[in-house]
Amino acid sequence: MSSRRELANAIRALSMDAVQKAKSGHPGAPMGMADIAEVLWNDFLKHNPTNPQWFDRDRFILSNGHGSMLIYSLLHLTGYDVSIDDIKNFRQLHAKTAGHPEYGYCPGVETTTGPLGQGVTNAVGFAIAEKAMAAQFNKEGHALIDHNTYVFMGDGCMMEGISHEACSLAGTLGLGKLIAFWDDNGISIDGEVEGWYTDDNVKRFESYGWQVIPGVDGHDADQIRAAIEQAQANTDQPTLICCKTIIGFGSPNKEGKEDCHGAPLGDDEIALTRERLGWTHSAFEVPEDIYADWDAKEAGQHAENEWNERFAAYRAAYPELADELLRRISGELPADFAEKADAYIADVAAKGETIASRKASQNALNAYGPLLPELLGGSADLAGSNLTLWSGAKGIEKNDASGNYLFYGVREFGMSAIMNGIALHGGFVPYGATFLVFMEYARNALRMAALMKQRTIHVYTHDSIGLGEDGPTHQPIEQVSNLRHTPNMSCWRPADAVESAVAWKAALERTDGPTAMVFSRQNLPHQVRTPEQIANIARGGYILRDTDGQPDAILIATGSEVGLAMDAAEVLASEGKQVRVVSMPETGVFDKQDAAYRESVLPASVTARVAVEALQADFWYKYVGLNGAIVGMTTFGESAPADQLFKHFGFTVDNVVATAKSVL
Repeated sequence: MSSRRELANAIRALSMDAVQKAKSGHPGAPMGMADIAEVLWNDFLKHNPTNPQWFDRDRFILSNGHGSMLIYSLLHLTGYDVSIDDIKNFRQLHAKTAGHPEYGYCPGVETTTGPLGQGVTNAVGFAIAEKAMAAQFNKEGHALIDHNTYVFMGDGCMMEGISHEACSLAGTLGLGKLIAFWDDNGISIDGEVEGWYTDDNVKRFESYGWQVIPGVDGHDADQIRAAIEQAQANTDQPTLICCKTIIGFGSPNKEGKEDCHGAPLGDDEIALTRERLGWTHSAFEVPEDIYADWDAKEAGQHAENEWNERFAAYRAAYPELADELLRRISGELPADFAEKADAYIADVAAKGETIASRKASQNALNAYGPLLPELLGGSADLAGSNLTLWSGAKGIEKNDASGNYLFYGVREFGMSAIMNGIALHGGFVPYGATFLVFMEYARNALRMAALMKQRTIHVYTHDSIGLGEDGPTHQPIEQVSNLRHTPNMSCWRPADAVESAVAWKAALERTDGPTAMVFSRQNLPHQVRTPEQIANIARGGYILRDTDGQPDAILIATGSEVGLAMDAAEVLASEGKQVRVVSMPETGVFDKQDAAYRESVLPASVTARVAVEALQADFWYKYVGLNGAIVGMTTFGESAPADQLFKHFGFTVDNVVATAKSVL
């Protein structure tokens, strides 16, 4: 049997060898945290390398994702489909072993990490999902959902503001199965952190309501093991284990220094490190006895088999719940959802209400919510303005996690990254809300959702200068262009209640990326449509008002400006102009339609085009071309009632008519 230090040294050797071969990377953190990882993975982590997606596995998140060779070494050694050639291919094109852990590239990587602080925030989402799923599905004598979330985090994660947002909420919710390891090595890229980071993290996390275990020697296996046992014993509080470590442990000339944080050690230093660690094996060589001691495949399969037996007993006792659990794990919506959603959309069209699209969004939630127990909503302290609470919403609390709604508090960034963790965990479709302008606080979490193609729904209300008196600090201008330009992001800006209902259906059915839902504060007039037009809403852009023959001009609009475009078209028609109005609530979906459909909506022969949107103007050149014009925003807004602002910035029938005439 290999010693614990030998097992940990396998991580150190693979890490420094891979970074050296790649000529870039971060060897310091893997070498410093190897002893903690060895104890956690060999003595505690419940996982099955032959089935990385087994639902009741523990989740492991490397929040300090720059130390990616730590997790790649662990996955390789324990038996995941990560070969020694994958390790040698570290940071190369199309490698499983990317520079930072990438979800979907490498089996066993639970989430993409690298932007510091988001991994631990994802971990809070994982732990929330575990607690809520357990409350909804576990029965006496049948603990089907019962796993821990472990997260490694460094000083950088601690410094990032998002960690404050997430860890504060984790304490409030009593996430007792969340266990975080702080790699307290006192080093960041610029050197010793005491010059810029002197927080008392023990007091900080205690104030959040966490159990804190201070002063653990991160290189002493017995202390690490005792700390994890203490953490697991406390199921009422999340736990922070403070591990004092030496970055680059084992490197004679670079350990404890910033030199080893983000650069290869160098061949000479690697040779000295091998000698100091007593690791006599050549580069990328791990002895068979050490592989055997690391191998977790048999134990993992045994754990999954035992769970399968428990699931069989659960299914015998609760067959409907068992089927529902499997459906939710699979991510499939109920079989009758599409049919019922279409019926609701038809009802909305028949009703013909003139309401704010944020209210239409709430109405859609009231219709779809009862059909979808997997919906897990929330708002960043704006539920009464975002209108995200629906009739069946029930808050998740510390002592009752059976609900389906999270009161996130004023934590836009934290909310969005927590939603990523919830989606990655499985079993829920999360949505969260704030004002559109505050999307920017959460921007990088949205980018990560898009990068990982996660099924998260972001509700953004107060979508333009139309919010009025709160002024330019709260009036979004450039945010929707940002969302539209983000790969894998879907962005809807509905024109009325019907488009809002269709947008919600599309967002709920989408499984390959996040969706942003952009809703108005002010009332929007109902637009009358044929059944064919209603069906075409889902194509992202469609003809809302057409002409008898070839149009002279086309007005393109979204959201609150669709009604304005319709009014302007009526004026132009009264003057003998043939004007088509195209509503384009989701430009990305429209762009993915076949060429024939796009040509039928925006024929190339009609070059007189005007785009109308009370947001950043330049986005629309792709549709209006050099011969067209745009009625949009080129400045920030002002503080005034909405009707005055629309007039001031040119969102009037007269100006749209004049602009259309200028391009005819």
